[in-house]
Amino acid sequence: MRQFLIRLQTMEQYIFRWFNTRLHNRFLNIFFYYLTNLGGATFTIIATLALWLLAPAPWDQAGLHAAVALAVSHIPVAIAKKLYPRIRPYLAIPETITFRNPLTDHSFPSGHTTAVFSVTVPFMLADAHTIPFLLPLALIVAVSRMYLGLHYPSDVLVGALIGSSVAFGTVALWP
Repeated sequence: MRQFLIRLQTMEQYIFRWFNTRLHNRFLNIFFYYLTNLGGATFTIIATLALWLLAPAPWDQAGLHAAVALAVSHIPVAIAKKLYPRIRPYLAIPETITFRNPLTDHSFPSGHTTAVFSVTVPFMLADAHTIPFLLPLALIVAVSRMYLGLHYPSDVLVGALIGSSVAFGTVALWP
């Protein structure tokens, strides 16, 4: 079992380094630096509330589902960050490329990735025509977290699973 975990960690660091160092260029630096904010608290809260309160049906209902999923999804994130206090990759791997004002809290799981998936999944469920636009957008936010040196692949994978699961549950259980 120990060998398996060592292999997983080695593979995860390889994937992280590929996104964080080998992929870097001037265009992607700007692209990911700004698009990562689509998973941030300010954007996700304002967008979901605005869609819930201002959009016509059925988008208002999807906006409400997204707002509820966003709020609920951060409960398991907060718990996981307390139970599994994993330091951020830029603090653990010396050659990591990071940008100004990097986060210093725990990295597991990715809150930005959780947020963007919890917000986009209700809209994808409401109208399948949004999937070609929203799924790549959510994946870009997930990749940006590794590119910016803030999260390991497992951080973003678990964040995507939490956000998607809570969003599916919110939509499925809504009365």
